[in-house]
Amino acid sequence: MITATVAAVRAAGARMLKRYSTESRTSSLAEIIAAVEANDAAVADLLRPALAEINPEARWLDDEHGSGPLPAGEWWLIDPVGGNMNAVHGMTDWNIGVSLVRDGRPVLAVLYFPLFDEMFTATEGGGAFLNGVRISVSDKTELNGALVGTGQAQPGQGPEMADRVGASYAAMAKHALYVRISVPVTHQLAQVAAGRMDAHWQYDNVRAHASGVLLVQEAGGAVTDLDGKPWDLTTREYLAAAPGVHAQALEVLA
Repeated sequence: MITATVAAVRAAGARMLKRYSTESRTSSLAEIIAAVEANDAAVADLLRPALAEINPEARWLDDEHGSGPLPAGEWWLIDPVGGNMNAVHGMTDWNIGVSLVRDGRPVLAVLYFPLFDEMFTATEGGGAFLNGVRISVSDKTELNGALVGTGQAQPGQGPEMADRVGASYAAMAKHALYVRISVPVTHQLAQVAAGRMDAHWQYDNVRAHASGVLLVQEAGGAVTDLDGKPWDLTTREYLAAAPGVHAQALEVLA
């Protein structure tokens, strides 16, 4: 199943590359929204029949900002263009994400960065890989040497969330080596899984993050809520980190 899913996501990536341009310049909110919707539709229209053929029993959900529990059974969770806002502005941080969730638990993840031809994959109990090579989280043990980050799970989260993220950045910046605030969230999760970053925290868990969370877990990382309890699909806030810095980062965020 993973091989066929990778092929489908790679084809979607090729379609998106034809739409993407570093020269893209949108001049109004209406143009931005139209471009975002067109990108999502182009990718989803390819992936939906392909994934239905791979696993016809699984239901389909491409609401990348959806949250909360899912009914029992198997679900394809799709983030057609993670970081779509970046893509329509000609920036490079965007990806295509697919996960298969079974009874509320992610069991397969494919996250593709077409511009860099980086294909991240993971299966439950089977490890995490980048272009077929197994990856693992970093072996950092001190937060003062760690690269960490956070970002918006979705636009328009309001002033209270902005204040909370700002306060957490200020707190973390006093302890970590460097703190990034960027999107998409799945980009940072993939970097944690590959050992390029050391931790990512998030105050707004959406179901589309499942692909990135599974990558971190299968790469040996720790993913918990901010009370230290194990992550699940309904967890509202979480920290994904290399085990050596997880407890220190959790203490800063608590």
